[in-house]
Amino acid sequence: MNKDQFEGNWLQFKGDLKKKWGRFTDDDLLEAEGNYDKFLGVVQKRYGEQKEEVTLWADEWYSKREREEIANQRATESRNQR
Repeated sequence: MNKDQFEGNWLQFKGDLKKKWGRFTDDDLLEAEGNYDKFLGVVQKRYGEQKEEVTLWADEWYSKREREEIANQRATESRNQR
């Protein structure tokens, strides 16, 4: 995941993040504001030793979204070629 992807999907991501990792507060999410580096700081503050686990989950979340977007693009292209 790159920083642009992180920022671009922030609104949906933060909802899923709070569901999965309940220690994040609304203030934490405001502090991160879709900025990956700030997000890492918030993760460290809230989860400490579990930081790797949280960031791995975030990477997987973005990978899944990327795969879904590619599949949707291909489906649209296929429909448009008919």
